[in-house]
Amino acid sequence: MTPPPNRSPRRTVARVVSVTAAAAVVTGLGVVAATQASAAAGCRVTYTANSWNNGFTGNVSVTNLGDPITNGWNVVWNFAGNQQVTQGWNATFAQSGTKVTATSPSYANSLGTNATASFGFNGSYSGTNTNPTSFSLNGTACTGSTGPSTSPSNPGSPSPSNPGSPSPSNPGSPSPSGPTSPPPAGSKVDNPYVGAQGYRNPEWQAKANAEPGGSRVSNNPTAVWIDRIAAIAGTDDSSSNGSMGVRDHLDAALAQGAGYIQFVIYNLPGRDCSALASNGELGPNDLPRYKSEYIDPITAIEGDAKYKSLRIINIVEIDSLPNLVTNTSGQAGGTALCDTMKANGGYVQGIGYALNKLGALSNTYNYVDAAHHGWIGWDTGFAPTAQIMLQAAQASGNVNNVTGFITNTANYSALREPYVQPTTTVNGQSVRQSKWVDWNQYTDELTFAQAFRNQLVSIGFNSNIGMLIDTSRNGWGGSARPTAASTSTDVNTYVNQSRIDRRIHAGNWCNQAGAGLGERPQAAPAAGIDAYVWVKPPGESDGSSTLIPNDEGKGFDRMCDPTYTGNARNGNSMSGALPGAPISGAWFSAQFQQLMANAYPAL
Repeated sequence: MTPPPNRSPRRTVARVVSVTAAAAVVTGLGVVAATQASAAAGCRVTYTANSWNNGFTGNVSVTNLGDPITNGWNVVWNFAGNQQVTQGWNATFAQSGTKVTATSPSYANSLGTNATASFGFNGSYSGTNTNPTSFSLNGTACTGSTGPSTSPSNPGSPSPSNPGSPSPSNPGSPSPSGPTSPPPAGSKVDNPYVGAQGYRNPEWQAKANAEPGGSRVSNNPTAVWIDRIAAIAGTDDSSSNGSMGVRDHLDAALAQGAGYIQFVIYNLPGRDCSALASNGELGPNDLPRYKSEYIDPITAIEGDAKYKSLRIINIVEIDSLPNLVTNTSGQAGGTALCDTMKANGGYVQGIGYALNKLGALSNTYNYVDAAHHGWIGWDTGFAPTAQIMLQAAQASGNVNNVTGFITNTANYSALREPYVQPTTTVNGQSVRQSKWVDWNQYTDELTFAQAFRNQLVSIGFNSNIGMLIDTSRNGWGGSARPTAASTSTDVNTYVNQSRIDRRIHAGNWCNQAGAGLGERPQAAPAAGIDAYVWVKPPGESDGSSTLIPNDEGKGFDRMCDPTYTGNARNGNSMSGALPGAPISGAWFSAQFQQLMANAYPAL
């Protein structure tokens, strides 16, 4: 999607172990113990760790296989090395030597039979970050089955049976889903991804499974794009949507026993005003049609009582509001259409209407698109974009209609840049002075998303908003992935040899050569982050490499042409696009194969 340049701890304070409190937590001070915690008759634990340099993020899901726990729970394990918990969320952490105890927060003391609790933490280590292999829940060893309540003498020793643990050969590849635990009808949960299995779109699955090796990733949940009015009911003549409509997908989600389903709401009037590949069917003055023919029918379907058990997650209007900040008159990427949409209020009012209608439903969750660090990471775009998002939320009548925000949708920005951070200096020069970083305040999506969340909260959004990061194409694995920092003393050489993101320019966004699958979908992976998600289904094109006439409102954008030498938005660089691409949303086999080959973590 369009990414022109020049262009904290998770959740509420009561729910987070803050950085400043971390020192007390890891030394065993300030520990909140479960009061008269019930014993568990059996349990199962899934543990994943995503490591970089000398740090890592750990995620733990524990399922109670015994009687309901009502008075608090704790999970205990031992690290095999020198790992230290530095910050956590959704649990209170204490560490003594290698032993770690994670205790239920006050708002979630209960854990019913077959219910799952998920929590996570950031940590530090040196050497090898080996996963712990044995856990206990309220003193009972978690072997994956029920049995007598026994307290393991050494919860860090290997367990003969722990089916919930990841394979040591692939510790960084998390399970995409967990047991479904739907909220009661009429209530909403804090994070809709926690404890819920994601919907697997059968149409995308079929395309992925038809590719050699595609079955390795086809069970991951992906979003369903509603990118034109006809897609609501479904149509047989679409290259991108397939034949299933919104109700078809919801019915399929129920049949799968899914806990959540993700839809992309994407049909604003004058859509994507700074690009052509994803221009939509509605003109700049078609706001009444957007409301009555698009949002209202979607709301009616999602509001059907038949779907009350599903957490319906709406990703609201990709690449819209940030365009009004970075791509209007006076900017390097300014366009007449963006000027029009800013002047007529179509984006702000359209999104406000969508948030109002969809947010009123008892089981829906709205995440508004928030661009990515390579688009609004500069001071000129960061705070102004947050402000215009507040305007759209206020236009909905209540900021409570916004569950959170999503970054990097359908984009390629690296999740983490371990060797290139804004604080890194090379021979006395900040990496921000390099051509690649270009004075940006951020170099990766995780730090950007966490900082942008703090900015949004500071201007009036609720303190419990969460962020999503689209990791469907930002893995950048394969032989080109750096494994250590460059030794060069030239700042540009250092950055180019050290950065994970291998694009020619951070402003390139279409079918990027060398890209790979990123982190698999997972809930609550880091502070302030509700989930890593695959909103852009891998293998679906960003746009055609050459002009392909069509009746789906899909234009031709030169940024998708591999021979294009660029414009002001990408520093007049080559586009970096793959050849032979079909129109946006259509299946692109060569891209899918590349994404699997360059996946990180590797498949």
